[in-house]
Amino acid sequence: MKIFKIISLVLLFALAISNAQAQDTVRYTGKTLVNADYHHGQLTPVVGVHNIQTFRANREHPELAENFGWTYNHAPMLAYWNNRFYVEYLSDKVGESIPPGQTLLQSSKDGYTWTKPDVIFPVYRIPDGTTKEGRTDVAKDLDAVMHQRMGFYVSTKNVFLVLGFYAISFDAKDDPNDGHGIGRAVREIQADGKYGPIYFIHYNPGYSEKNTRYPYYTKSKSKAFVEACKELLTNKLMTQQWNEEADRKDPLITLQKQYKAFSYYHLPDGRVVGLWKNALTAISTDNGKSWPESAFRAPGFVNSNAKIWGQKTSDGNYATVYNPSEYRWPLAISTSKNGLDYTDLSLVNGEISPMRYGGNYKSYGPQYVRGIEEGNGKPADGKLWVTYSMNKEDIWVSGIPVPVSTTVKTHVNDDFSKMPAEQALAFWNIYSPMWAPVKVENGNLVLKDKDPFDYAKAERVFPASAKLSASFSVTPKQDNFGLLEIELQDEKGMATVRLTFDTAGVLSAKAGARYKNFLKYKAGETYDIKLKLTTANRFYTITVNGKDVLTSLAFQPLANVSRIVFRTGDVRRFPDVDTPADQTYDLKNAGEAEKKEAVYLIKYLKTEGL
Repeated sequence: MKIFKIISLVLLFALAISNAQAQDTVRYTGKTLVNADYHHGQLTPVVGVHNIQTFRANREHPELAENFGWTYNHAPMLAYWNNRFYVEYLSDKVGESIPPGQTLLQSSKDGYTWTKPDVIFPVYRIPDGTTKEGRTDVAKDLDAVMHQRMGFYVSTKNVFLVLGFYAISFDAKDDPNDGHGIGRAVREIQADGKYGPIYFIHYNPGYSEKNTRYPYYTKSKSKAFVEACKELLTNKLMTQQWNEEADRKDPLITLQKQYKAFSYYHLPDGRVVGLWKNALTAISTDNGKSWPESAFRAPGFVNSNAKIWGQKTSDGNYATVYNPSEYRWPLAISTSKNGLDYTDLSLVNGEISPMRYGGNYKSYGPQYVRGIEEGNGKPADGKLWVTYSMNKEDIWVSGIPVPVSTTVKTHVNDDFSKMPAEQALAFWNIYSPMWAPVKVENGNLVLKDKDPFDYAKAERVFPASAKLSASFSVTPKQDNFGLLEIELQDEKGMATVRLTFDTAGVLSAKAGARYKNFLKYKAGETYDIKLKLTTANRFYTITVNGKDVLTSLAFQPLANVSRIVFRTGDVRRFPDVDTPADQTYDLKNAGEAEKKEAVYLIKYLKTEGL
């Protein structure tokens, strides 16, 4: 009996520990899941997200890109320092980890207008005769590639460092983060925008000042720079991000298991949550000086071999941003009040532009997301800013309003001629490529488009309504080219009504598989449109400039609608879940813009529940 009691107590104690451990971890308990058959995953968008393209690759016209014409651009990092945003990203000529490689830097005062990329870490020639453990290759006229999981560090004395890692990759299947690369480079970004000299801050085994191009950081004449580097080298959370590129037994790295793409944040009690690819997670109780022996998959999280980002938000809550599917789409956000329990899943970017240039290991979708690490700045607007690549080709940022919300309480009454431009889009979601920008100009919401492969999009959420009246004006600046589609959608992005200003000067409405033409429009004229919809019977009516022009049936039944979308292109359905992973071809005329730019002005939008 006594033995039975002891065994029972031991089992209860073990169960208590197990339950405590199960409770004390990052987990997703929400009910929302992604439908990857749709680029947006049928997720409800966070109100007011602005998706901005900072860099558009262009092989045919390098002068319109970064002056090189390289088409593999990926793994961006983000910081905010001295009242500016900074994005660092790595670049290869055509495909992943195929030399040559280099790292570039952009900056922006407001997150919307970005500088042309500068080369921050240039192409590095590997000495002939260099070999690498595990390979029989011998370097001859070989350049390094770059592979880094960490981009920036702001020291406690406000010295701003940018970092990159020079790796060796002999061919398309070689591994640049196998621990046998050259070393990690560092330089200072100065307050006047200039860059300091390049140094190595950490060498991999076999490399030193004697056989590398750049000196060791201690040779710098700047005491502040040297001090900042030393401070970084003692920061276990920062150097944990170096794990993959570092030697597998590097004492600088605390947790030496090959978990990928570490990000972290602090909980209110001082513990640190670590996140890695595949939604692996662990908690450190001593600020990264030690970790549990093994990380494990966060319960409920869906995340494949792509990065996941986590951070504390400006309202004191927490957020993770990632691709919640086995694909690299959509880009979504989940929020938590305590940093452990994540309860919802909402949309950040549900677009996939065409991959214009094929290449080694280029994946479709908005991916490899990174935010601003603790200590690397806090934007004055309080938003959660993230950066990511699209298709490993173009670079984007997203400004996500905080607190994170997917609904609004009141209907829309936006008159852009009466609203300050800097506030006019606070409740609008925009998707704004460089060649198809969305802006407020001269009292209008303006959608422009000269991109043959992408489009401008602006959407406005309103309270879910089964009976709706939506009034808005559209001024097309052309009538023989361009396309503007206007849709009423529900919370899952399903459309029920679509109006189209087509390329031939016709305003039409989708009616099942066909379109009903109801008006010839003219360039430069303003069209005041009122649309009334009843979802129960699918009937809707349209008046233009006060005249009844159409009564019709919605092309798809929905219970209600909760947003209106203005988009300068057709709905995209490629790629899908059955599309092969690797695209080996380039699109025709991939670097050419349209000869003419289509422009659409929207002066106002008003919605009412009926």
